[in-house]
Amino acid sequence: MDFGVTSKMAEYYLTNRYQKNKATEAADGTGFLNAISAKAAEKTEGMSFGEMLKSIYPGAYYNVMDTSKIDDALWGRQDYPWDAYFSEPADESVLNWAPSGPEPDMQSPEVHAKINSMVGKVAVVIPPELEEKMKNNPELAKKVMVRIEKFILTNEASAPDTRKGYVMTFDKNGEMNHACVVGEGRFTVSSSEFIEERKKREARRAEYERIAEKHAMNRKLQQQLIERLNL
Repeated sequence: MDFGVTSKMAEYYLTNRYQKNKATEAADGTGFLNAISAKAAEKTEGMSFGEMLKSIYPGAYYNVMDTSKIDDALWGRQDYPWDAYFSEPADESVLNWAPSGPEPDMQSPEVHAKINSMVGKVAVVIPPELEEKMKNNPELAKKVMVRIEKFILTNEASAPDTRKGYVMTFDKNGEMNHACVVGEGRFTVSSSEFIEERKKREARRAEYERIAEKHAMNRKLQQQLIERLNL
């Protein structure tokens, strides 16, 4: 089963703009993606998150499972069973998966068969805590949906002539914590690359927070010193 982007018009427009403007990122920056994603969210008013997902991606697989304990190194292996998430309900034994031997080559028949079984499909996994939060917070549900939309639209635009499949899992706060994108006959985006990029963003954010905290402390000490001198 194939999934569609937000609408056929959006798909056509996005594909053609990227084909004409591949040279510069600015040609199709986040503004366009944000507009498309926001429009999709507007059409899902009053729906549960699962209904929202399937109204935009008919046939999408939706599971409520806690994937937070999955090791990033295991998720990035070629033999990780991403295809297990393309069922409802997914077998929860996938959360405790462990390799039984050395990692197979990406060109192996087994890996190719798994990838091809995922092409044209979307699977989203959220933890029970996030599902409960979204029931009481429609804005959070929309934010998670927008993150899914932007992730898929960005990857669709990067290679519009390649059919793809997507697995996305989220943490309790609605942030994507694992992802895998496959393309027909080959990987289009490595899940391990996605994980590394997320770790870099988190490290940068932690460093910014550390610097901000240091500056705040310095300002506090300076103010205390000034107050003492004025006594």
